[in-house]
Amino acid sequence: MNRKKTIVVIGAGAAGLMAAAAASEAGAQVTVLEHNEKAGKKIYITGKGRCNFTNACDTQNFFRSVVRNPKFLYSALYDFDQQQMIRFLENNGCPTKVERGNRAFPQSDHASDVTAALVRCCQRNGVKFSYRTEVSRITCVSGRAAGVVTKTGEKIPADAVILASGGISYPSTGSTGDGYRFAEELGLEVVKCSPSLVPLETADGWEESLQGLSLKNVAVSMTPWEKEEGHGGKRRKPLYSGFGEMMFTHFGVTGPLILSASAHCDFDRFPEGFLMALDLKPALDEEQLCRRLEREFSLAPHKELAHAVRPLFPERLASVVAKQYTRALEGGIFGIRPSAQGGTERQAYTFNSAEIRALASLIKAVPMHISSKRGFNEAVVTRGGISVKEVDPSTMECRKVPGLYIAGEVLDVDALTGGYNLQIAWSTGHLAGSSAAKSPAAH
Repeated sequence: MNRKKTIVVIGAGAAGLMAAAAASEAGAQVTVLEHNEKAGKKIYITGKGRCNFTNACDTQNFFRSVVRNPKFLYSALYDFDQQQMIRFLENNGCPTKVERGNRAFPQSDHASDVTAALVRCCQRNGVKFSYRTEVSRITCVSGRAAGVVTKTGEKIPADAVILASGGISYPSTGSTGDGYRFAEELGLEVVKCSPSLVPLETADGWEESLQGLSLKNVAVSMTPWEKEEGHGGKRRKPLYSGFGEMMFTHFGVTGPLILSASAHCDFDRFPEGFLMALDLKPALDEEQLCRRLEREFSLAPHKELAHAVRPLFPERLASVVAKQYTRALEGGIFGIRPSAQGGTERQAYTFNSAEIRALASLIKAVPMHISSKRGFNEAVVTRGGISVKEVDPSTMECRKVPGLYIAGEVLDVDALTGGYNLQIAWSTGHLAGSSAAKSPAAH
């Protein structure tokens, strides 16, 4: 009788739990080592505690939402896609629902139900969990992964090791970055890590007056910042354009739209930062917006600028738009001279058609200087990680170290917000687990 293949999984996060579930379903004897006191600690805080566990869009749109190395994921996603993840949860006692933007959640809106479904599946298949257990290193025999050694010195042999230790985002959930150290010790390339899906800091100053203000249905585009004499910045082809919700903070901007934009902001490549053009009225083209402004100005000819645009914006934002426009107009940014004096106190009837068109132009592209990202403490995911060149995408097995499988956020693969990153964890974890269980056991 063939003995069961023994597999050690490092990490009880999304990828690790799915790897353990898949490997145990395939008949392997699985042990999960987790240095936290429970499984799925990061899962609990995703989607503001609701757990947006996948995005039920079509495959083409899914890959378009993967920012780095989407082609690497072809085998993993086709092996275990979004609909299979939904069925997995349903079959393991976690009813689901799909909301706006194809975002899938547990029906209960409790992230804990997703973790419970994964743990339930693992326990049914005899998976052993060892909590408060820190791994010190991965051991190899004749160049092949052969187990791990814990921080207490315990040696745990295995036919295969699955590294699913996560990244370094949200370190309060136990993300230590140990997986990168294990990889480097084994001679694997690790791409420099930085925070992604993270709030952005601005260098303009006026955003502070809007702290706490949320905007829905706005659009942004991001281009590398280039300082010009007498100009706030010049436009190049955008690296990112998006539509959605955002919020102003004391340090800059945040919200789903901003988090997705941050995934495209490489400050190592562009240390000066980025020019974010904020379109406050994306549903209107510039001509339509001009006509709307002319109508509002004609209805209130003696109102000051901030009050004249008040029907279009919340009060604080209307005031900022008026100030930014006046500063740009008087600074010659639009290439026209003010037809009257008075600054923000100018009355609506004093603005001519060229000035109204310039105002529409500003509203369609309010410039903001993005100077930096916030840190890993606020990042949803880690950009960078173990190079995908080190991993066979059809199995998730390490090319240089047979018997070692790698899955989840520890890899140099990341995506936009909306459930994509968790699906990457489920898909790579499932492929790693099933592949490790199917490969021949070491003798």
